[in-house]
Amino acid sequence: MTRTVTLLAVVLNYRTPDMTADAVDAALKEMEGLDGHLVLVDNDSQDGSFEALCQAAIDRGWQDHVTVVQSGNNGGFGAGNNFGIRTGLSLCDPEFVYILNSDAFPDSRSIGRLVDTLRNHPDVGIAGSYIHGPDDAPHITAFRFPTIAGEFEGAARIGPISRVLKRSIVPLPLPETTCEVDWLAGASMMIRPDVLEAIGLFDETFFLYFEETDLCLRAQRAGWKTLYVRDSAVTHIGSVSTGMKTWERMPTYWFDSRRYYFTMNHGKTYAAMATIAHVAGAGLWRIWRILTGKPKRDPEHFLRDLVTHDVQWRAPFERSAPSYAPMPMSPQEGGVL
Repeated sequence: MTRTVTLLAVVLNYRTPDMTADAVDAALKEMEGLDGHLVLVDNDSQDGSFEALCQAAIDRGWQDHVTVVQSGNNGGFGAGNNFGIRTGLSLCDPEFVYILNSDAFPDSRSIGRLVDTLRNHPDVGIAGSYIHGPDDAPHITAFRFPTIAGEFEGAARIGPISRVLKRSIVPLPLPETTCEVDWLAGASMMIRPDVLEAIGLFDETFFLYFEETDLCLRAQRAGWKTLYVRDSAVTHIGSVSTGMKTWERMPTYWFDSRRYYFTMNHGKTYAAMATIAHVAGAGLWRIWRILTGKPKRDPEHFLRDLVTHDVQWRAPFERSAPSYAPMPMSPQEGGVL
C-alpha cells in the first residue's frame, strides 16, 4: 500500500543536469514541512544526465525524498511529466500533484501557497505561480484560450484591431492579484488529482507547446477552475532545454501542436478557420509594417510554414492522454534510484 502524502512533485530534465539539480534543491527547500516526494525524470537525454542526477541525489542527500528515473524515450514535455506522475503514484498517494520546470526555482513559500490555494478553493482544479526572471522582470504566463478572433488579432498586432478584439487577446495583462484565468504556463503548476482522474493526464500527442492549454481547457470543460496565484512566485530562466530563444525558424512540432489543439478541441473546420484568420491578420500586419517601417517579428518563413503544414497535416484518430494511475517501474524499464 502506498503512503498518503501532501505533495507529489515532478521535475523533468533534458540535457541540463546541473541546472535541474539546483531546481530540485530549491523545490525540496520549499517542500520542507510538507509531507511530499519528488520524482526527477531524465527524459532520455543520452548525454550522461541520468547518471549525473543519480550522483547528485547521493551527493546532495536526496535519497529519502527523491526518486530519479529515466523515461527511456523523449516523448516531449507532457509524456515526460506523465511518466513522472505515474511513477510517483506507484510510490505515494498525493493530495496534490506539482509540476516544476527544470529551469524554475520556487521563491519563499511559493509551493506552500499553491497548496493553501487548492485547499481553500475546492472548485479550483489547477493553480499556477507568478513567474519572473532572474532580473525580477515578470513573465507573461496567464492566458485566454486561443480562438479564431485571437488568431486574427495576434497575427495583425495593429492597435485599432487589438482594441476592438481586446477580449480575444490570448496573453492577459499581468494580473496584480490572484485571479481566475483560462490557462497557465506549466513552469510551476499544481493540480488536484480529482482533475486528472476525471480528464486524464497530459495529452502525449503534443511534443511541446499547447499541452498546458489543452489540459486547462479539458479541466474547465469538466467543471474545474484554473487560478493564477499572485503571491506564489517562482524564478524562471526559460527556454533552456528547448533553445527557443535562439530559434530562427519555428520547428515542425510547434505547428503540429497548434493544429492538433484546434482540431481536437474545436473540430477540423474551426482549425482551418483559425489558420485562415491568422493568414488574414498577418497580411494586414505586413501592409502595416511596410507603411510604418516597423521591424519584422516572425521567424523566417513562418507564414509559409504555417500554411504548408496545415495543408499536409493529418489528424490522429484519438487522444493520447493516459489515465491517472500508477505505472510499475523496474530498472529494465528506464532505471530507478
